Amino acid sequence: MPVTIAVDANGADLGPAEVAAGAAEAAREGVRVLVFGPLEQLRAAGAEAPDGHVDLVDAPVSVAKAADPARAVRATPQASIVQAALAVASGEADALVSGGSTGAALAAALFNVKRAQGVHRPALAVSIPVPGHPVTLLDAGANAEVRAEHLVQFAFMGAAFTTGVLGVARPRVGLLSNGEEPTKGTPLVVETHELLAERAAGSGAFDFVGNVEGTDVTNGAADVVVTDGFTGNVVLKLMEGVSATMLRAIRDVAVSSRRAKAGSLLLTPALRQLRDDLDPELSGGAYLLGLRRLGVVPHGRFSRVGIRPAILLAARGVESDVVGRTHAALEDAGALRRVPAEASGQASTLTSP
Repeated sequence: MPVTIAVDANGADLGPAEVAAGAAEAAREGVRVLVFGPLEQLRAAGAEAPDGHVDLVDAPVSVAKAADPARAVRATPQASIVQAALAVASGEADALVSGGSTGAALAAALFNVKRAQGVHRPALAVSIPVPGHPVTLLDAGANAEVRAEHLVQFAFMGAAFTTGVLGVARPRVGLLSNGEEPTKGTPLVVETHELLAERAAGSGAFDFVGNVEGTDVTNGAADVVVTDGFTGNVVLKLMEGVSATMLRAIRDVAVSSRRAKAGSLLLTPALRQLRDDLDPELSGGAYLLGLRRLGVVPHGRFSRVGIRPAILLAARGVESDVVGRTHAALEDAGALRRVPAEASGQASTLTSP
C-alpha cells in the first residue's frame, strides 16, 4: 500500500488549485494524496486521478486567516485543516501537509492527532540548506513564547531527529544567542544554557557546543541550532531573503556585459546547482515534530514546485519512521516529560510563519 498524505489546500497564497496541482505531481511518484479544499477549484487544477492516487475532498471552509487559530479550529469542525488532521488521526492518512497558517495547522494537529506522550511542545524543525553542511533549526515557528525546559527538549528532539533520520552519530547542538559566553543573552537563554550544559553532560545524546551567534548558523559550528519559534522564524526568513537577493544579484551581474555573459556560460551548471541547493521550495518545508503522527509545513507562498517536495518529504518521513525514531531517541535520553495521557492534547503558544 502506498503512503497516504492528507493535504490542506486552503490558506496557501497561490490558492487551492495550485496546491492540488502540486499534489498531482507528487502522486505521479507513487504517493496517495487526499486533498481537502473547495472542490471546484481543486478540479480546475486537473488533479483528480482515475488511478486513485489523488482523492479530492470538498472542504471549502478555511480558518487560515483566523486571528485566534486555536479558537477557530475548535469552533469549525468542517474546516479543511480540521478534516485533514482528522484523516491523519483516524489512520485514513499517514501524515499531514498544510501550507496555510502554521497556527491553524498546529492547533488542528494538537486537538486531533495529539501531542506525543512526554513532549512539552511540538516544534518545527527545518533543514537549512547550508552548502556542504546542512543545519537543523528548531523551533522555526510553532511556539512564539517558551520556557527553558521547552528549549532543552527542543535540543534533545533536534538531536534525536538528526541522529535517527539524518545519520549524524553525535550531533553538536548550539543555543542561539548574541554572544558565545554563557552569560550572554536574555534571562531565558542564560537559564537554558545552564540546563543544557547539565543535561547534555548527563545523557550523552549530543555534544552541547554552547551559545552560537547568528553568523555561526551557516559556518558549521553546530548540527542543530535551538531557539524559540519567534526568533527561529525571523532567522529562517532572513536567511531565505538574503539568499534570494544574492542569487538575483549574481544573475544580474552574469548578464551585465558580453564578457560576463560569456563567462556565465561556463558557470551555468554550477550556479544552477547552487540555486537549487538554496531554493526553499525544493526543500519541502519543515517537519512538525512532537506529534503522534508526522506533519510537514511548507511556506504558504510555495507554488506547485514546492508543494510536490513537501508531500514527498512527508512520505519519506513516514517510510523512515521519523516519529517513532525521534520519540525512541528522546526516551533513551531520558528527555521525555512523564504526564498523564489525557493532558497531551493541550495547545501551545502559536505564531504564524
